[in-house]
Amino acid sequence: MTKLFNHCEFLISAYKMSQLPADDGMEIAFAGRSNAGKSTTINALTNHKGLAKVSKTPGRTQLFNCFEFAPGMRLVDLPGYGYAKVPLKMRKYWDQEINNYLMKRQSLIGVVIIQDIRHPMKEFDQQMITWAFNSNIRSHIILNKADKLKSGQAKKTFMQVQKQIKTLSPTTTCQIFSALRKEGTNTLSEVLTPWFEEEQAYLKQN
Repeated sequence: MTKLFNHCEFLISAYKMSQLPADDGMEIAFAGRSNAGKSTTINALTNHKGLAKVSKTPGRTQLFNCFEFAPGMRLVDLPGYGYAKVPLKMRKYWDQEINNYLMKRQSLIGVVIIQDIRHPMKEFDQQMITWAFNSNIRSHIILNKADKLKSGQAKKTFMQVQKQIKTLSPTTTCQIFSALRKEGTNTLSEVLTPWFEEEQAYLKQN
């Protein structure tokens, strides 16, 4: 497994987009419903159990949490989307800030869309996939919590999701994942590392 993400450190938590680090360099955003396991996925990828704060209560990620593993190279844990028990006004604020980030952040090079494999491809997930393709942003689907299903059922769901993805975006990739067991971290790292390398090469040419 590549060691690219092994030296990741917490950088900043931001309540709004204007508080984020300067909009240069490269960053990959982790998006998903509030119970999909975004924080545990980041911890598994970086091999750092306590890097992204994990709560037993879905929806506790109410900030943009930024992590840096090399100068100008960041991972951003977006506020969770979905059934989090928060006031409607707060949920609307999150939606607006996430939308602003996705539409305006110049350093954003890709998104990892994390889904609970037991409840995949919800409306928000499909919107994210379509948006990423139309915006020429790299995207990768994590079917997390595979440890909750038998292997055969997980593979069946994976095949169904792959077919659905193809109707939305021919460039989006997908994998089975278990943040709890750290299964799929090598594959995830192998997907994301070239994103940074390709972007670096592009920037040097331009």
